Amino acid sequence: MSILQELSDLVIAGNFMKITEKTQEAVDQGLSAQDILDNGLMCGINIIGERFAKNEVFVPNVLMAAKAMNAGVDVIKPLMLEGGITTKGTAVLGTVKGDLHDIGKNLVALMMSSAGIKVVDLGTDVSSEKFVAAVKEHNADVIGLSALLTTTMYEQKNVIAALAEAGIRDSVKVMVGGAPINQAWADKIGADCFAADAAEAARLAKDFVA
Repeated sequence: MSILQELSDLVIAGNFMKITEKTQEAVDQGLSAQDILDNGLMCGINIIGERFAKNEVFVPNVLMAAKAMNAGVDVIKPLMLEGGITTKGTAVLGTVKGDLHDIGKNLVALMMSSAGIKVVDLGTDVSSEKFVAAVKEHNADVIGLSALLTTTMYEQKNVIAALAEAGIRDSVKVMVGGAPINQAWADKIGADCFAADAAEAARLAKDFVA
């Protein structure tokens, strides 16, 4: 088994204790940071994402895999900076005003980061004004609006209206998601797409920034 396959397997298993040592071993063997990231760590997190989408694994598994991947990335981060590894676009994410749920949003942030997208995570209870300011500041390609309550899903519509009012609606792709959200709602409020889960959100975002 190759060391890259071992790294992928360690991410899938969520073995954050052993992955630091194994990632350093890969570095010592002369593998590039890009190779380790793309063909080792990201392979594992992508497989977890696919399994999560199929309900074959659950949130705790994803969080453990994320912890393992982050431990591996910490080892190669200095090499990544030296090598000038670049991201493929920028996504602004947040849970809308009045909503404090963040597990789904955090998974989306993880998957997008794994896909090479720069993620600006605004957290929870985010106002439309803060979303607009972040899109302007970071020249975002994608904005992801999460709402987990039927009482807060209308805030997604308010954010889209605020983007239009600011004159930047056409410059950014709007993605919506959350428990009460579906494609019909996305169409109704003028969003560009609906993502049913974190893996799909990352795939759509990759398409948007390609």
